[in-house]
Amino acid sequence: MERKADAKARSGIDVLVAGAGYVGLAAAVSLKQARPGLAVALVDAAPAGSWQRDGRASAIAAAACRMLDQLGVWAEIAPKAQAITEMIITDSRSADPVRPVFLTFGGEVAPGEPFAHMVANRALNGALRAKAEQLGIDIIEGVAVQGFETNGAGMSVHLADGATLAARLLVAADGVNSKLRDMAGIKTVKWDYGQSGIVCTVAHERPHNGRAEEHFLPAGPFATLPLIPDEDGTNRSSIVWVERAEDAKTLVEGDDLVFEHELEQRFGLKLGEIRVADKPRAWPLGLTIARAFVAPRIALAGDAAHGIHPIAGQGLNLGFKDVAALAEVIVEADRLGQDIGALDVLERYQQWRRFDTVQMGITTDVLNRLFSNDITPLRTVRDIGLGLVERMPRLKEFFIRQASGLSAGTPRLLKGEAI
Repeated sequence: MERKADAKARSGIDVLVAGAGYVGLAAAVSLKQARPGLAVALVDAAPAGSWQRDGRASAIAAAACRMLDQLGVWAEIAPKAQAITEMIITDSRSADPVRPVFLTFGGEVAPGEPFAHMVANRALNGALRAKAEQLGIDIIEGVAVQGFETNGAGMSVHLADGATLAARLLVAADGVNSKLRDMAGIKTVKWDYGQSGIVCTVAHERPHNGRAEEHFLPAGPFATLPLIPDEDGTNRSSIVWVERAEDAKTLVEGDDLVFEHELEQRFGLKLGEIRVADKPRAWPLGLTIARAFVAPRIALAGDAAHGIHPIAGQGLNLGFKDVAALAEVIVEADRLGQDIGALDVLERYQQWRRFDTVQMGITTDVLNRLFSNDITPLRTVRDIGLGLVERMPRLKEFFIRQASGLSAGTPRLLKGEAI
């Protein structure tokens, strides 16, 4: 059970993290573990226990797994995680009787280390919350930040319940529609794709053997991601199904038999009979990138800084990169006796993360526009490109390392090293 911040904690907070999702929790844990002397607190607008109702799962890259291991939570998560042992990519129409495989990836970045795992969001959030509690991090739940102002060497953060918290730094991890980003006057580059991502869990007759598949279909990608079996041994996979927004709404809100029929057309029968194991949900998709990641005494992290298309499965991993870079910058500044909320300190974090984020945003945008269509010349070009990559082992290895989060300039936590 989360502890409530007492009056003493509220009067002298070094770092206040707004948002108790996995990015916010990881940021708080990373800072407190590296610098136990820092007073760290979390405030979250969501009601207590709402995270336990999240039925989704996320792909966690190898670098993020190394970070979670360094933070001391991977041992709890690992038994609930499914290693992705193979990734295959096809390009077809949903009615095509045969879907030729254009690209395959082996599942390891090093012997015995898969390039990614699938983890239930509840398991990830629960492990990070338990670690936060162990470290003595206060979590204030069910209360939104209503406003803040800087005052020299600190800031006052006003909560919706009337309380005011004094802090040196505010980390905004409150999602893609971040209120704190708006309060700080940070503008965004933003557009809507006219697509929605349908997410659900599918039970199937035969085991998936750790294989993930991504089918590029005219309306958007359809990804099948392996999960560990249910408690009763049922084979399961997570589905991320991108459709035109109006079609997704019709599918999710319409007749269950129609949904199952459309799902079966895309999923196929390679794993035997399938059934939908939970209520499908749909989220609108777009690109949102903050024009700045920092302002005086505030730093954006995770979706508050960037919301990208799920076509490459890198949204959560970008957020963990933010956490690792921000923690490293703040910890080093604190060790040197610098003001952790000063703009010159925070700009080091911005310089580290902004280019990589913009690059990933552009990459996912181009991929989505290139593959989410049925234009014959484009289909020919992209299929030739996929085929060429398939025949170039070194290029495939490069893409695997990029997907695993182990590219150049990786922060120490993502290498599995202490700050």
